[in-house]
Amino acid sequence: MALYIHWPFCVSKCPYCDFNSHVRDTVDIAQWHHALLADLAHEAALLPGRTLGSIFFGGGTPSLMPPALVETLIGAATTHWAASDTIEITLEANPSSVEAARFADLARAGVNRVSLGLQALDDATLGFLGRAHGVDEGLRALATAQQHFSRVSFDLIYARPGQSPDQWEAELRRALGFGTGHLSLYQLTIEPGTRFETLVRRGELIPADDDLCADLFDLTRDITASAGLPAYEISNHARPGEESRHNLTYWRYGDYAGIGPGAHGRRGALATERHRKPENYLSAMDRNGHGLAIERPLDPATRAMEALLMGLRLAEGVDLARIAARSGVALDALIDGKAAERLVGLGLARRDGDHITVTEKGMPLLNAILAEIVAIEPPAAL
Repeated sequence: MALYIHWPFCVSKCPYCDFNSHVRDTVDIAQWHHALLADLAHEAALLPGRTLGSIFFGGGTPSLMPPALVETLIGAATTHWAASDTIEITLEANPSSVEAARFADLARAGVNRVSLGLQALDDATLGFLGRAHGVDEGLRALATAQQHFSRVSFDLIYARPGQSPDQWEAELRRALGFGTGHLSLYQLTIEPGTRFETLVRRGELIPADDDLCADLFDLTRDITASAGLPAYEISNHARPGEESRHNLTYWRYGDYAGIGPGAHGRRGALATERHRKPENYLSAMDRNGHGLAIERPLDPATRAMEALLMGLRLAEGVDLARIAARSGVALDALIDGKAAERLVGLGLARRDGDHITVTEKGMPLLNAILAEIVAIEPPAAL
């Protein structure tokens, strides 16, 4: 199983962060120390006897958590649960000099992997994306991370307005030259309610068209594969053995505990969610001894559908027999057999008995393939 610890506080606003309301000048660390430990103990009591494979510190600006608190939470988690011999402990960080200055202390606290939000390797794009760091500062933070952590990942965004295939190839090859074992490479998407959507609506921003996006997607996979970091998930690339074990728990539809404001979790047939606003979370902790806002039962159809939608993102695909056994849905009700046969014939999917995989050719069309192949649907009330 996996553990997600959400630290909600940001140090500055950004144009697409869901937690902008959580910017704080000061935080009562002692209060949060007590709350997070109590929330962790509550969740651990409901998930006894598990082996902990990963811990992920995410959220607002978790790299500005006091290293002593990080160390205490790691110690508590590995006391509640037996830790895997290869436990992965990841912390998200912005690539700023302020956060990089804490990397040595965070490594001593037990963090062994860091995920950096570089997002681009040119200053004009970083300005467009609303990032506070510049390229030089980001690359200094990356170098510092590589000094202190055995595993480092960073993300980049491509298919940006005006970006050509040659420009992206040059940027990607430069990124691969830094030698990290993992890259998260995302196409820019225009989400409703964001500044980018407003710019598109006004005609001030023209997103990349579908054909260009498809070309950039193929280019990305070809270059990373030839560099020894093949795609193991639709947007994630790694050297063999360097895949994100934490995220694989999500994609393989395993159980994970989520603590801290706004944290989600999966506990057997239950979806859990903590109170999102920090003040509401702390009030719930005082009242109830935990920060849970929702414990929602998941019916078999929903569990099966979620497992398919997550698992088919992976290069390894899904084992239909496993999903049927875990969800309680009959194996032959999971996918549309005729649609699967047609997709296999087109080279967009591959089927070997109960195992089904979306091929390299099919991955750019993943959303359309999922709509065709996933036969199960949750009840209308959900």
